[in-house]
Amino acid sequence: MTTKRVRRAAVAALAAGVLPLVGCQVEHREDRDADGARVSPLDGLPGEPGQLLAVKIDNAAPARPHTGVDAARIVYVEEVEAGLSRLVALYAGQLPDRVGPVRSARESDLELLRQFDEPALAFSGAQGALLPLIDEAPVHARPPEAAPDAYSRDPDRAAPHNLYLDPAALLATAPEATEVDEVPDIGHTFGEAPEGGTPVEEREAGYGSASFTFRWDGEADEWAVAMDGQETELAAATVVLQRVTVRPSEFGDGGGAVTPYTETVGSGTATVLRDGREWPAEWRRPSARRGTEFETTDGEPFPLAPGQLWIVLLPEQPGTERENEG
Repeated sequence: MTTKRVRRAAVAALAAGVLPLVGCQVEHREDRDADGARVSPLDGLPGEPGQLLAVKIDNAAPARPHTGVDAARIVYVEEVEAGLSRLVALYAGQLPDRVGPVRSARESDLELLRQFDEPALAFSGAQGALLPLIDEAPVHARPPEAAPDAYSRDPDRAAPHNLYLDPAALLATAPEATEVDEVPDIGHTFGEAPEGGTPVEEREAGYGSASFTFRWDGEADEWAVAMDGQETELAAATVVLQRVTVRPSEFGDGGGAVTPYTETVGSGTATVLRDGREWPAEWRRPSARRGTEFETTDGEPFPLAPGQLWIVLLPEQPGTERENEG
């Protein structure tokens, strides 16, 4: 069954009340579709539960095209030094054979991932002063030195854009990593789109030195993703442009650029893109251990479209996004 048909079947089951909302407080979640198949609380698609794995993905131009990002349940986009970007790809249950290129972690990754309890974290390393914080954080950190058999270098690519991960091999070294159905409060709701919304053909967002374009493809029923003006093979069912506080951290890179810290606990505004339309929305995450809930402006849970979810963490300042209305 195609992704488009799976999405439509999942939406129909949700609309019929077959699947419960996924933000409830439960110890073990049993989300199922009309056929009794498990449905992931991360993206609303069928799939067996599995351990949560977050992978830091390089997003510099030499790192593209990416490998395995299309298999992620959620893709976060975050700002790093000099207005560039990195991705955090979150997997559970269905793992690709290879993911990458893998790059280094940042301090704000620890706050972002706390909402998923204790996931495994794959990354290429971090600056020395940050490593003790990673060691103390509730993640199962697995850089190459901790799981050497899970990583390999691609000789056809130039370093540092050539480090790749075998997700299954990494998770074999982290048996205590949290299973997705053990997270009590992911916060996501899936179903038919709310009323209203504004038709939009494209939406652009980004940072000082990195841009993303999400273009609606009605035949594929998804948002095609372009990066820095270049088309990719990636696509999202739902895109959330989440406006957050981005402040300087205490860390920086070797060239003296300060590392941004992206605050993902709190509340704020967002724009949700799905089904060729956009809606103003709000987000809230009361504490680091709670999931992020997206709501309509009326305070109701915002139903996301089943399928890969992209969450772009944008600074609160105006001028970070532009639109082309259809």
